[in-house]
Amino acid sequence: MNVTLLLNPTARRGLAGKRLGRIVAIFQQHGIAADVVLSESPGDIEQRVAGLCEAGVDLVVVAGGDGTAHEAVNGYMREADTSPTALSLIPTGSGNDFAKAAGLARNFEEATTVLARKIAANAEPEPVDLGRCNDRYFANGVGIGFDALVTHYANEVTLPIGDGVYLVGLVRALVHGVVTPQYRVAGLGVDYSGQTTLANIANGPWLGGRFRIAPDANHRDGLLNLVLAEPVRRRRILALLPALVRGRHLGAPEVQHTTLDRLTIESDAPVLSHIDGELMPAASRFEIECVPGALRFL
Repeated sequence: MNVTLLLNPTARRGLAGKRLGRIVAIFQQHGIAADVVLSESPGDIEQRVAGLCEAGVDLVVVAGGDGTAHEAVNGYMREADTSPTALSLIPTGSGNDFAKAAGLARNFEEATTVLARKIAANAEPEPVDLGRCNDRYFANGVGIGFDALVTHYANEVTLPIGDGVYLVGLVRALVHGVVTPQYRVAGLGVDYSGQTTLANIANGPWLGGRFRIAPDANHRDGLLNLVLAEPVRRRRILALLPALVRGRHLGAPEVQHTTLDRLTIESDAPVLSHIDGELMPAASRFEIECVPGALRFL
């Protein structure tokens, strides 16, 4: 199998780059000689994955976090209709939400070992759903409103503290205040209008490494999970956190939850959003859909 390994050395606040030697050693132990490429700048992974798919490489393995996975799937989808390439992931980021949803080991060495065994055994890739928000694809989910603000502040943390950056981001977002813009949400079985603290559209269960925002989300069922939170105050958000970590918040009176394959969200003013933890320019309209089985994932 022709394998290329793309690693984002800046993932997990720079710790990911220090893991390259161990990843390569594990591959070599299983007789896998992968071509190794380090990303050089934001957007580089996306461009390189697109080029490798166009060239027909058998397998592209990306090592990084959710931002790396986001770039990889967008590069992959440029050539998905004509390319035989499969994609895989070694989790070396902070949150690793997509990796957890895919059932990968959280320890990067264990995850690399399992993947190496699959490659050595010529295992077949499996189809995995992706989502699309406006003109960007996503592997794990989209957050509009408060969790995008949390992501904004988390991205400012420079310490290598793993998914702890999202707790820091949460505290800073609470200090700066909870905004509740007016949203209009339309989709199959959904017709909602009102002030909203958070709108999360999930392809996988996890958010920020430790929060089970959509505990029943499954990226192989052809559906997305919509979680809406009506206006809540700071104290109420803090009170809901333990339930959010355990995935038991969906019964809260402020929270609405449903599954659907597509939806449209409009706000009365441009709002922040994130896609797979990557902040997007403020927008007031979001067209979102599931793309079933779009990714060949090993």
